[in-house]
Amino acid sequence: MARITLDNLAHSYNPTPSSQDDYALKELNYDWEDGEAYALLGSSGCGKSTLLNIISGLLMPSQGRILFDGKDVTRAPTAERNIAQVFQFPVVYDTMTVHDNLAFPLRNRGRDETYVAERVQEIAKMIGMEDMLRKKARGLGADAKQKISLGRGMVRKDVNALLFDEPLTVIDPHMKWELRTQLKKLHHDFGHTMIYVTHDQTEALTFADKVVVMYDGRVVQIGTPEELFERPAHTFVGYFIGSPGMNVIPAKVEGTKAYINGSEIALGAGYAPVDGKVEIGVRPEFARLSESEGLPVKVRRVEDAGRHKIIRAEFFGQDINIIAGEDDPVRADMTRVTFDPARVNVYANDWRVAPQGGEAA
Repeated sequence: MARITLDNLAHSYNPTPSSQDDYALKELNYDWEDGEAYALLGSSGCGKSTLLNIISGLLMPSQGRILFDGKDVTRAPTAERNIAQVFQFPVVYDTMTVHDNLAFPLRNRGRDETYVAERVQEIAKMIGMEDMLRKKARGLGADAKQKISLGRGMVRKDVNALLFDEPLTVIDPHMKWELRTQLKKLHHDFGHTMIYVTHDQTEALTFADKVVVMYDGRVVQIGTPEELFERPAHTFVGYFIGSPGMNVIPAKVEGTKAYINGSEIALGAGYAPVDGKVEIGVRPEFARLSESEGLPVKVRRVEDAGRHKIIRAEFFGQDINIIAGEDDPVRADMTRVTFDPARVNVYANDWRVAPQGGEAA
């Protein structure tokens, strides 16, 4: 395992970048702690795979350094970094059996056949392929081949890091859950440093100790799932994480109040004067329909999601989503929405503003 340090790291696919817009990966400084499980989360094209490929050595950064346990490996080839990487689509040896595919990384490093057999059996059980070890990979489907790729990535215990680039794309939904569980177990048992790239918030939040959210080539927040949900550092984090995502509403903020189209909203803390593009953000879970208090809204539809209801409303052309309990009333006379003041975040130019006096405990 290794502590991975990103020092002034950035990358542009343009050989002569002239502005920040030319960089696929904006400047980044961060330490990935030894033995932690991280998820790189963001929409397509945000720089996730670029960053992963720099860490693995498949791509040389335009600037900055990458260090493993303090050793500069920026120019070191992938083979010298002692990492395992699993890609989005299967990479297997079609002419080999499932057993030999899984055994290949161990045999390549001279491990004895007794250990190889034991470890292959252990991994085959983990990925649900015990009965297929003698089959050739050539005749298997895409999901089975990807399980082989996952298994081959996990078979070695001595790697510095395990890197996963959207590895469950071709796996059926039921197996996705089981494999995520197995990856978590592997991390718990062996303490590998793991970095998992995905655009799926469920995968990220259920897999990682910490989630690294990327937007437009920049890391906008690194935190636990709870931190990302409770205090999104950027409006993109609030919008991207959650189903539905956070309500983001233009507002004027003065002290402990926010003013929106003539309506007043209480805030859970006081704020210094805020300039620029000012918005408040509140998650649908902390919004409630009311008969007489809050913002006037027009309810457009109610979606029954089983354990809760999603209320789609509108406020002067602004979409507002509300999550209500299964038994919560939704009546025609409930034409206003209130927010829990302690759960309202304030943003200036998309970045979260801390209240005066610091955060509440």
